[in-house]
Amino acid sequence: MTFTESIKTCLSKFADFNGRASRSEYWWYVLFIVLTGAVLSAINRNLAALFYLVTLLPSIAAAARRLHDTNRSGWIIMIFLLIQGPKDPNRYG
Repeated sequence: MTFTESIKTCLSKFADFNGRASRSEYWWYVLFIVLTGAVLSAINRNLAALFYLVTLLPSIAAAARRLHDTNRSGWIIMIFLLIQGPKDPNRYG
């Protein structure tokens, strides 16, 4: 999959958590997010923050589809984050 094809695919499946994403599709999309975010950050931090906010859901969906391609559940990320217990006292009490 080419760079532009992967961006189009990930953005068109922005809320599709089913199916699979190939390695090239996912990593080209990640490269797009990083490069575009860096350029926008150099121009205007608020614009970069808006870009990251807009691409958050498509990024999570692409990651879930990529995990499906590796025969893992897309929920594994959420489960991992939720099962980690507190290690030290934190600012939230």
